[in-house]
Amino acid sequence: MRLSTKILAVGALVFVLPVPGTFILGGLILLAGAAARVFDL
Repeated sequence: MRLSTKILAVGALVFVLPVPGTFILGGLILLAGAAARVFDL
């Protein structure tokens, strides 16, 4: 499994957690995963 896929999976899990603040953090992690996918990591 590629690193970017792992980052996207973790970001999606954090994004859906019903804890205050994780919505924004999950979004940022998803953006980092997308950037890793673009730069082929």
